[in-house]
Amino acid sequence: MNAGNARLLDRLVADGIIRREQQEQVLNVIARSGERAEDALLELKVLEEAQLLRYLATQHRTRFVSTEKLARADIDRRTLDKVPKKLAERKCVFPVLFDPDTGQISIVTPDPDDPELLHDVQVASGARGVRAFVGRPRAIRAAINKAYNGDVHAFATLDREAHAEFTSMHGVYERTLGTVAPPAREPPPERTLTMPAPPVPAPAAPEPKARHVDETYLETLNVLVTLLENQRPDLRGHSAHVARLMQKISERIGLANLSGLALQAAGYLHDLGKMDVYHLTALNVAEYESHRSIAQKRFRAPASLLEAVKLPPEIRQAIELMYERYDGAGLPSGHRGKEIPLGARLLAIVDTYADLTQNPKNPFRKVLSSAQACEVLQRYRGTVFDPNLVDLFEHMVAGDDLKTRLLANRRRALVIDPDPEETTVLELRLIEQGFEVLVARSAEQALRHIERGDIDIVVSEIDLPEGDGFSLLADVRKLTAGEKLPWVFVTGRGGGSDAQRAFELGAADFMTKPVSPEVLVTKLHQVLEREARAGGSGRGVSGSLSEMGLPDMVQLLWHGRKTGCLRIRSGAASGEIHFVEGAIFNAVYANLRGEEAVYAMLALRSGDFTLDPNFRAPRQVITASPEAILLEGMRRLDEGMLG
Repeated sequence: MNAGNARLLDRLVADGIIRREQQEQVLNVIARSGERAEDALLELKVLEEAQLLRYLATQHRTRFVSTEKLARADIDRRTLDKVPKKLAERKCVFPVLFDPDTGQISIVTPDPDDPELLHDVQVASGARGVRAFVGRPRAIRAAINKAYNGDVHAFATLDREAHAEFTSMHGVYERTLGTVAPPAREPPPERTLTMPAPPVPAPAAPEPKARHVDETYLETLNVLVTLLENQRPDLRGHSAHVARLMQKISERIGLANLSGLALQAAGYLHDLGKMDVYHLTALNVAEYESHRSIAQKRFRAPASLLEAVKLPPEIRQAIELMYERYDGAGLPSGHRGKEIPLGARLLAIVDTYADLTQNPKNPFRKVLSSAQACEVLQRYRGTVFDPNLVDLFEHMVAGDDLKTRLLANRRRALVIDPDPEETTVLELRLIEQGFEVLVARSAEQALRHIERGDIDIVVSEIDLPEGDGFSLLADVRKLTAGEKLPWVFVTGRGGGSDAQRAFELGAADFMTKPVSPEVLVTKLHQVLEREARAGGSGRGVSGSLSEMGLPDMVQLLWHGRKTGCLRIRSGAASGEIHFVEGAIFNAVYANLRGEEAVYAMLALRSGDFTLDPNFRAPRQVITASPEAILLEGMRRLDEGMLG
């Protein structure tokens, strides 16, 4: 359960607004349905909406917006466009007014004090400030569905109760959308937020039709640019990596779908015509005169090469202005701050991060970890990079990195094939399925990768330059002292004797080209699962509780249906939680066993963890669902019973 639900219910009990038994009823509804506390209170008719919203407005020192007012609101399209639909749905936030004179946007949300939410809205809308009113979660979702999706029946389930509750107050609320809450400590400023008049649509001027960017277009760019980059040994796959990060940050900000696709395309195209001795990132261009000189000549290269394609303005601007600096000292035009298009500011950060974490010839002359790369970005926030976007990007990659490691248990595949065309599509499919991919064109390159270790599975052709796959496999078996590295041959040979020899050498499978990449990826997953069941050594995941709290981790493993042992160490104390397909089977901590051990560990705020995916729980001791355990744990935390 969301900890905020428990805190709200505890405050209502402490203030004498609801009784303890009513709190228990609401907790049962939350556990059963996943509703927020506000909607559960109203569903059970423990409180009336006006009473609850007044209380919340007092707590948050703001104003509230009723269901009735949201149902009748007619928000103009310009205001709606300030908050993209994806962001509105993900954060449960609805824009109601934008004041162009002050640059302030007013929103309705169940969480008007959430700093991350307010920051995301401000970044997405470009507003100077955000003013947040409080509203009922269900009503806000209905308003989003009605305004963005055109669903005229969005409020159907709420209309009846809203009408009955607010009929007597109709005259009071008729003229105002934001309703003043009773004073709390200091009264909120007296300002009435009136509904904007419906805009009179002006005749739209015909606009030139831009080239449509869709998934097929992006897939084509992916394949073509990856082939071009095969000759860049230190930057193979760089542009595809930048495009994926642009997609993630676009989704994180909540950009409209077409804008997100355009910025993803900019990630694929940003290096076209610049693939030379120097890699031109925003950081390199800012720090080195030689890079700056070349960038001054080539910043228009991608757009020039694709002039006949008529790239959409968002793509062209992102690429051409990615070397502008936030402080105005960049090129080509010396734009500063938000004069630089959002796409260009994002591309500058993402391209630099990808260079730092992939390219051993970056300014530090070594590949940096995600955390180290973010530290570098922070050094240049406010000068080269937009400080708000740097913070947002760092938050995204830190959270994504840990979540990906926990959920995917990311595997590393080595693909050995001298033919780039054969490996390119396979490499892309493996990356999409959560693999890290290394490519070798010869037996010598493959041996160097394997000697470094950390390879989970090998996909190899038989015919290799200066050798063959059979000899390589035999050498690897000697090199690894008998440790069985899963090996799959995918070859143009079709003889039965080749297959027999492969299996005699210990290959896990033998497939003849052409092979569908999707079928091959499925086969690799099956081989790895078979190895794990036989006692193979799947890599675990380690981290710190400061990166992700234990309640969030338990929830993530539960929803991800993960199996394994989560080991916790905090100071001198240690414990374990055993998972089987997301269910908690058992837990131990100090002298505690079962559910009590889980509750004790939920109170830990510091320490380290390791997830061992090879562990299998010997027996089931805990039968309660992870949701029920988290719910009870949060209740005990809020009541000070733990810690």
